[in-house]
Amino acid sequence: MNSRTRLQALIFDVDGTLADSEMAHLAAFNHAFSEVGLDWHWDVPLYTRLLEVSGGRERIRAYWETRTDIPWGGVHDRGADALIERIHHIKTEAYEQAVMEGAVKMRPGVLTLMAQALEAGLQLAIATTTSPANIAGLLHRWIGPDWKSRFAVIEDASTAPRKKPDPMVYRQALARLGVPATDCLAFEDSANGLQAARAAGLATLVTPNSFTAHHDFTGAMRVLPDLNGVGLAQLREWHARGMAVPCFLSNCGGLS
Repeated sequence: MNSRTRLQALIFDVDGTLADSEMAHLAAFNHAFSEVGLDWHWDVPLYTRLLEVSGGRERIRAYWETRTDIPWGGVHDRGADALIERIHHIKTEAYEQAVMEGAVKMRPGVLTLMAQALEAGLQLAIATTTSPANIAGLLHRWIGPDWKSRFAVIEDASTAPRKKPDPMVYRQALARLGVPATDCLAFEDSANGLQAARAAGLATLVTPNSFTAHHDFTGAMRVLPDLNGVGLAQLREWHARGMAVPCFLSNCGGLS
């Protein structure tokens, strides 16, 4: 970055970044497996590993490929896509129900920072590998029925089929925003997300969660526990300075 860059847009990932959603997703996956008669159960350590695969359908398929006990065909059987789609549909409905019941909370500082950005005239965007239904359920619950009006651009699993760490979703978001990557800041929680954002030329602030704290965040502008107390003035300063913090969250120390 150079001294002439200015912060014009904030681009947010959703799951794990905007909200502590992964435990609800995990419960929804297990519910779906039971509903279709599969004796599968993902525990936290297994799901943590599976999160290295971006996308719910892709995660199901990746796990299926490790199993040898499926009573018919396999992951490449003609019926596999239909079953994966059915599992994912049931899972999405279960997750939406959890969101409506208040089981998924926004992460600290997110809504306050968004409000500050909008008041200051910045654009907000979403760049995620999750489904439109998941985004809508979460943000309707926490922002309200007019939540879409807050975001200039929404790019998701329906518009960007190549999942993170591929930068497709970020490049599409930037193209639709019409703002140079150097004038934007991305918010992520995972190594895949960071790689995708950086490949699109974006400075990236990472707020890991319990599922991603062990990831390598080399190349992040900042690595923070959450956005609580982080204001727009501070973001502008960090962005202008183009700081890099190539470390794990547990070893960063002295982040300010």
